[in-house]
Amino acid sequence: MSFSRHYRILQWRIKRRLDRYEARITDLLYGRVKAHGRLWLLWWLLQGLEWLFKGLVHLRLALYQNRILKQQYLGCMVVVIGNITVGGTGKTPVVEKFARELMARGRRVAILSRGYKRREAPLLKKIFSFFDPEVSAPVVVGDGTGKIRCDWQRAGDEPYMLAKNLPQAIVIVDKNRVKAGAYAIRKFGADTLLLDDGFQYLPLKSRLQLVLVDQTNPFGNGSLLPRGILREPVSSLKRASFVFITKSDGAPPEALLAKIRAAAPHVSPIVCTHSPQRLMTLDGVRARPLEILSGAKIFAFSGIAVPESFEGMLKKSGARIVQSFQFTDHYAYEPEDIEQIVRTAEAGEATMIVTTEKDAVRLPLIQSRLPVYYLRMEVAILSGAKDFGEAIERITGLPDGAPPLEL
Repeated sequence: MSFSRHYRILQWRIKRRLDRYEARITDLLYGRVKAHGRLWLLWWLLQGLEWLFKGLVHLRLALYQNRILKQQYLGCMVVVIGNITVGGTGKTPVVEKFARELMARGRRVAILSRGYKRREAPLLKKIFSFFDPEVSAPVVVGDGTGKIRCDWQRAGDEPYMLAKNLPQAIVIVDKNRVKAGAYAIRKFGADTLLLDDGFQYLPLKSRLQLVLVDQTNPFGNGSLLPRGILREPVSSLKRASFVFITKSDGAPPEALLAKIRAAAPHVSPIVCTHSPQRLMTLDGVRARPLEILSGAKIFAFSGIAVPESFEGMLKKSGARIVQSFQFTDHYAYEPEDIEQIVRTAEAGEATMIVTTEKDAVRLPLIQSRLPVYYLRMEVAILSGAKDFGEAIERITGLPDGAPPLEL
């Protein structure tokens, strides 16, 4: 084996070890496990950092509420779709559903995303971009004509997935959503901006705030970052125009409804489910019905925030998961990961390999004697359809130049 091959394997092993450690910390923050052993010291250190973070959150919000920090208004309909936790609320399918509804009513929609964990431009290119406005311009993932202008590494997996599924939507990535929004209006004539994961993005004034709460794990262990998964206290739901309870299997628990009512008495939660629609080959060309999962032996793998949600859907569809690999959210797969997945799946009882749609974006075409699919998900409204319709009407019915709502 060559030196370069040895070096690459060593790098991969270090990456996997760090990924597994990150997964342990994530389980702790989501409340899936209790702190024990060496995690106790880290746990108490994180509590001190949580108090500091909470103070900074309140200070930042107060600065915007008192107009010490100014919000910018682009003269365009701006709608936020976000959450008060990190990851795992099923936000991307909800963004997709809203974009489809709005485009069906004639709106020119641009989705603005930060592009979490995307590959940034090299430092030298950033420095010289000062002299070239086109280089410093936001990254256009989808231009609204069906053309995808960059790869998933440059875009981030979720914006790339949205551009693939919404060929008529404009999808733009930039940390500065004010700059991205102005660019979408100027270059593409957008009249409606959807801020993907934008509830904490306060520099841009918005008309409506749509906040998602995951019924299966609404607030993690109840702590703020970095000791928990909350970006803001639950009381911040008072800023929401609408609250969506996602990943529901029916009536949400009364305790969850009571907590939402206490924080946001002005809203009636819209309850929705993320339901699997079909299986797709990794190239997205061929579809298979969900019925083939019934009784099938599955090797499942995923790199998402809440893997148990994905695996639970497979089981509800009648599949038997014989083995699964779980990676951290947005994990960038290496050739060695693919080799290990295929080797393990083929050596076991599995009759097919299944992953998530978000993972499929980050994967090459996998060569295996077993069929490889991803699960295509869509959002369905279980209750609160009238409120969902009202949200759409408020977006499409308000004039673009209407004054923005107060923070």
